[in-house]
This record gives sequence, C-alpha cells and structure tokens, in this order.
Amino acid sequence: MTVQQMKPHHRSNMPFYEERVDLACAFRWTARLDMHEAVANHFSLAVNEDGTQFLMNPNQRHFSRIKATDLLLLDANDKDVLDLPGAPDPTAWGLHGSIHRHVKHARCVMHIHSIYATVLACLTDSNLPPIDQNTATFFNRYVIDEGFGGLAFDAEGERCAGMLSDPKVKTMIMGNHGVLVIGDSVADSFNRLYYFERAAETYIKALQTGLPLRILSDEIAEKTARELEEYPDQADSHFNDLKAILDAEDPGYRD
Repeated sequence: MTVQQMKPHHRSNMPFYEERVDLACAFRWTARLDMHEAVANHFSLAVNEDGTQFLMNPNQRHFSRIKATDLLLLDANDKDVLDLPGAPDPTAWGLHGSIHRHVKHARCVMHIHSIYATVLACLTDSNLPPIDQNTATFFNRYVIDEGFGGLAFDAEGERCAGMLSDPKVKTMIMGNHGVLVIGDSVADSFNRLYYFERAAETYIKALQTGLPLRILSDEIAEKTARELEEYPDQADSHFNDLKAILDAEDPGYRD
C-alpha cells in the first residue's frame, strides 16, 4: 500500500471520512489543552477489522493545523511506505505500526509528552496512587515501561507493543518519555488521555505540598475504577461536545 493522503474534494468520496473527522478533532483539542509538543507526537486509528490499516498524522505537522484530509492511510505490514514521498515519521511508524500489528484491541493509539504525565514518567517510582477519583480511574489499569530505549524506531516499537497484551491495560507510562493510551475509538482514547493528564497533575501537585497523601484502599480504588468504566456514554458525550465546540469555533478541522 502506498502512502495515501487525501486532497480536498467531495466528502462523500473520502474513505473513512467520519473517522478522519474524529481524529482531526482530537489533534486540535490536544493542542488547545497544551498537551502537544511542537510538531512531534502521534495519534493513529485502525480502520479495518484486524487493525493493520490505520490513519495517522502526517510527518512534522502541528496538531493545531491538522485537518481530516491531511491524515495518512497506512498499512502496518508495508514498511516500504517509509521510502515514498509523504512518508510518515519513522518513529511514529515504529511505535504505532508495531502496536497495530500486534495489539488487535488497540483500535486507537495516542502518544504525547504532556507535562504532568511526563513528569510522572521521570520519577524513580512512576506509579500513580489512587488519591482521588481521577487517579483511581487508572488503578490496576496501566503499565510502567521501565526500559526506555531511545526514539521509537522499529525495535523500540515492537518492545512497547509487547507490554500491551492485557486488554485491561490501556495506559502505558513510558518511563523517561511520556504517556501512551489505547482505546476502542477516538472518543475512548482521548477521554483516557485527558483524564490521565488531569490525574497526573493532581498527583504531582499533591506531592509538591510535601504533606502526607491520603491514599484510597485497594478495594475502594478498584470499585471506583470499575464504576467509571461502566458509567454510560461518558467518553462519547465528552467527545461529541468537543466536536460541537470546534464546529462553532474552528470548523476547518473537517476539511
């Protein structure tokens, strides 16, 4: 498969148009929330049944400018795309391509270097204790990557993908690096990304007080996490409102 980047034309002719719109919205909101990093970082969304074909942002494009038609359509099994004009960023290919090849339940993959998640990833102990509702959301539902191996080219991407085999684990705290989340949809992944950054911020700021933390019991933390997982339509409602705000203020993301 070649690199496929859409040019503006009738929306009815765009493959995976609604999926593109959702992903473009996620890029725009990540920038609005100041969780982006220059023209780095990457999101991807699987669009076929086995997850090997996926949409991803083009190389070296600021999140605030990404439109639905900008997104690349890639095949995780076709490494030749790296030699073609318009090729994706090789580290994005290494990380996201590996995950989409090996982790079938990872329909949407988001990786950023947001401030508080990255601070957490830089601590000797990168665990996120359940000290409030947001931190409890991730109780027993993340993995810490202690083996940072530099930029996420092929070997590093394969190693990271191997840590996401448990469907319950949808967040990776990438030691000395940042955070990566996976989900069933763009809305699901973005909601998780948003709340992880909020949770990390609460924890880091609590540490800054120098006072003892009031940590929830394992029983209450697990109960809270499970109740939030089962809370009806929260991620979709969150994301639909984000699209509604963009539709009113910055509708160009749909182009």
